[in-house]
Amino acid sequence: MLFEKDEYLMRMNQTKMKMMEYGIEVLLVSNPSNMYYLTGYNAWSFYVHQMVIVMIDEDQPLWIGREMDAHSAVVTTWLDDDHIIPYPDEFVQSTIKHPMDFAANILTEIGQGNRKIGLEMDAFYFTAMCYERIQAGLPNAEFRNFSTLVNWVRLVKSDAEIECMYRAGRILENAMQAGFDTVDVGVRENEVAAAITNAQILGTKEFGGDYTSIVPMIPANENTATPHLTWTDRKYNYGDFLTVEIAGAYMRYHTPMARTMAIGQAPEKMYDLSETVVEGIETTMDAIKPGMTAEEVENVWSRTIARRGYFKESRLGYSIGLSYPPDWGEHTVSFRKGDHTILQPNMTFHLMPGIWLDDHGVEITESIRITENGCELLSHVPREMYIKEPGVLGDGFAESRMNANYR
Repeated sequence: MLFEKDEYLMRMNQTKMKMMEYGIEVLLVSNPSNMYYLTGYNAWSFYVHQMVIVMIDEDQPLWIGREMDAHSAVVTTWLDDDHIIPYPDEFVQSTIKHPMDFAANILTEIGQGNRKIGLEMDAFYFTAMCYERIQAGLPNAEFRNFSTLVNWVRLVKSDAEIECMYRAGRILENAMQAGFDTVDVGVRENEVAAAITNAQILGTKEFGGDYTSIVPMIPANENTATPHLTWTDRKYNYGDFLTVEIAGAYMRYHTPMARTMAIGQAPEKMYDLSETVVEGIETTMDAIKPGMTAEEVENVWSRTIARRGYFKESRLGYSIGLSYPPDWGEHTVSFRKGDHTILQPNMTFHLMPGIWLDDHGVEITESIRITENGCELLSHVPREMYIKEPGVLGDGFAESRMNANYR
């Protein structure tokens, strides 16, 4: 297990306290990030139905999943064998039987079938069929939606979790360097994506990297106005510009970042927009401190860029931590108007000040940890629009990273 058992027990207790606060006696956890957080379970098995069941009056939760994945639960979790319950393979992708039928039977057998049950109804892996079958299998239960109950428990990180994110930040630096080194005239976009992915998994000399929840997003030229495009097999030309949004991941903990670069030269409009983004993010980071609300953070950014005549409709950032595909966000706090969550030390965020216009966009973002007095970076990469000279490796990028005076 990545963490000591005492940390998992603390997480369980905090989750139960939230359950008591909302009047929930049983919580069915299907989000693989939350399953990992509570038990340590870590396998690429989330393409079939699985869950962790937390009961308010039981010390250990139950893991229910596919039979061939049960040993993964044995080797990655703190649960004893009696709390690892596999379902037979005949339940997998069957039009007759469903894993929620199996889970409902288990809950009935152990006397939990008529309780107040919370569901993660908006989790990526909890389907409409899951809801239909669990309702049919437990007709005497009272169901309520608590999709992000565990997500909110995860919001303030332990020191051990923060160390994982620091390591993810070191991996991110190497991956960004690999991308910058590879971008060049005549190089295909997919080659850049491959170099980034290789570096993400290769990690550092001291520790390896994990697969990330989102693939490299590297749109070029007018497509930089569309930030979630990935790559093609198009070759780069002199004067092309692109945004690179990637993450480093260590033991499922993510540290993301975006940077903007150009080959040889960039259009003048890119320089002006990048200066606006850099000024905005640095002013915002100087202002961030515990006790602020998420809305107040966004207000600092909006006021700063407004002085240059810009505005940003989308949120400024969001909480991050451990995650599985298809997203590295925690789905809790967002830096935007109306979010009155109060910042606390050891909360971690992707500060995401991208600005996207009709035919171009700039992203220069940072992952940060809230400290006792302000915030600090989880990775260190020059905060500027980077110009790559054709045929030259990105040595200047590495040197400036080492010599930069960061918070």
